[in-house]
Amino acid sequence: MKDVIVIPTYNERENVGTIIPLIFKIAPEVSVLVVDDSSPDGTASIIIELQKQYKNLFLLSQPVKNGLGSAYINGFSHILKEQNIRKVVMMDADLSHDPKYLPQMFEEGKNYSIVIGSRYINGGKTIGWEYWRKILSFLGNLYCRVITGMPVHDCTGGFNVISADLLRKIDFSKIDMSGYAFIMEIKYLLYKAGGTFFEVPIIFKNRLGGESKISSHIISEGILAPWKMRWKNTKKK
Repeated sequence: MKDVIVIPTYNERENVGTIIPLIFKIAPEVSVLVVDDSSPDGTASIIIELQKQYKNLFLLSQPVKNGLGSAYINGFSHILKEQNIRKVVMMDADLSHDPKYLPQMFEEGKNYSIVIGSRYINGGKTIGWEYWRKILSFLGNLYCRVITGMPVHDCTGGFNVISADLLRKIDFSKIDMSGYAFIMEIKYLLYKAGGTFFEVPIIFKNRLGGESKISSHIISEGILAPWKMRWKNTKKK
């Protein structure tokens, strides 16, 4: 059985050369699948070069930029074709998710189907964000938790270890959200599929290189997302 880390990228040339070696230093037995949205900065070429050194590093190139949700769905669909997958990890390329937490998250994953690297439980925090963004994120997560009923403090956090067996229960064709709203939706669907959660406190550091992908569209989508998820679930009943 093997564990696979899925990393979506768009213009992360400055970061992938650092994050990939760090991952394999801490978790040498994992596989890493980078899903690149045809980054114009040459992110894919860096991955191809790194593949010469790391046999468990793989690249899935998408022809156009379709966003975070599309990258993850294509990545999940690609790796879940293999039956020997044990855990699937969601992780950013921008060094905000420190690989040092992976061993603890994998250990907790022996007892829980979803382990979240959480900024919003005791011991977790965010470093390097403007005050307005910290408030927006904290209130957004509280808002999502109240509306959806998920037993999760960090609904939008993108650092997650998920049971492959549980992930196979999700119909990816039904997911219609992108950006950070996709992360909320996938957690909600896993919750409704019977997933059990555990949150590991992490120190989330603002990206060291590249540009933030946050936009007004992502924020507005995030505001509507919890209501859409509840409405779709109610409609099914």
